[in-house]
Amino acid sequence: MRAWDKFLTEEDKKVYEGSGYGSRGGFGKRPAVIVVDVNYAFVGEHSEPILESIKKWRNSCGSVGWDAIPHIRTLVRSARDNRIPVFYSTGKDPRADGFDRGAWSFKNRRNHEDANKVVAGVRGNDIVKEIAPAPHEFLVEKLKPSAFFGTPLLSFLVELNVDTLLICGTTTSGCVRATVLDAFNNNYHISIVEECTFDRFESSHAINLFDMNAKYADVIGVDEETDYMRGVGRGLYDDKIGFSAETARAGI
Repeated sequence: MRAWDKFLTEEDKKVYEGSGYGSRGGFGKRPAVIVVDVNYAFVGEHSEPILESIKKWRNSCGSVGWDAIPHIRTLVRSARDNRIPVFYSTGKDPRADGFDRGAWSFKNRRNHEDANKVVAGVRGNDIVKEIAPAPHEFLVEKLKPSAFFGTPLLSFLVELNVDTLLICGTTTSGCVRATVLDAFNNNYHISIVEECTFDRFESSHAINLFDMNAKYADVIGVDEETDYMRGVGRGLYDDKIGFSAETARAGI
């Protein structure tokens, strides 16, 4: 049973089957991992129920985010073991006057709260330490949902001749979806790593996984992703990225 099955009507299921959507897109030959916005602002400073966490962090997904962290560690560890590049995105610190928040100010009454505030000694835009970037990895800061929009991400992927993106993070319906759509627009093979992806709304998470699996990406498990990375062969990117034994595991 898939995460979205309980949200679909019988007619939805028949349309999905009859329309031809949901074919397996498959992998290419040169993968990279993208971890979207797994920072403290989106999970809170520790695991707790979402209704408690959002009192401090308005964007928090609460405990479901922390439940995903061990799976993300597994994915990132596999990438490092196989010397495959990992890209992280997080929010860019806003201007003091809030001008660069742009349209974010339209739809949330708590928008005045600084997304980069510090609670219990942790900074909102910092990647959760359990999966923090290693020195040879990449962190892109963004102002909009997609990790591609207004960042150098695409140029880095082109330089590395990447053809396959393994995408995870948060939120499924927001920044992950926006990143997936931009990757699709640029003709990448895309996999969404299900256990490593989460949202503050269960229904949004499930339906967006369903929709992206139907049209833009393969929603598959972390075990299949790690098997794939082991199979592509180590050393694809050694001429571009300074991998080393000291940085490969980076505490994960």
